[in-house]
Amino acid sequence: MADVLVEVEHAILSLRGQRVMLSSDLAVLYSVEPRVLMQAVKRNIERFPDDFMFQLDAAEWRHLKSQDVTSSWGGARTPPYAFTEQGVAMLSSVLKSSRAVQVNIEIMRAFVRLRRTLSEHRDLAKKLVALERRYDQQFKAVFDAIRQLMTPAEESKRSIGFTADMGKGKKK
Repeated sequence: MADVLVEVEHAILSLRGQRVMLSSDLAVLYSVEPRVLMQAVKRNIERFPDDFMFQLDAAEWRHLKSQDVTSSWGGARTPPYAFTEQGVAMLSSVLKSSRAVQVNIEIMRAFVRLRRTLSEHRDLAKKLVALERRYDQQFKAVFDAIRQLMTPAEESKRSIGFTADMGKGKKK
């Protein structure tokens, strides 16, 4: 199941502002053919309202295909379906195998980890903004001091170091 965990985390995509998994990826994870997965869904279509599952439109499908999201036999003939977290959870009620149950558990855990990670990143960004506001004046003084050190000093009238014309006029 550890290999399933890695596959699950890579299979979660962002489409239409939602985190989803494609029917083709889910079929691989559940070890069933995509048509078998969709037959089970269509036999129980009342369990899959629009906020649980939707079919990709032509533009979304082209975009994903251009990123090499196609099957090994040359690609699907119709756009895949996208399942939201709730749709994936509902799949466990229509797919009865023990593998389906175990895969669903791992998928739900992956969605939870993803939500937690996104929340932590948002919290961190908020804290950073607050720190910048709070310490702005202190950092301004540091940046001003650095700029002052970077400003070239006035050039003196006398050259320092060796120059090419220093040896002129002397004969050996």
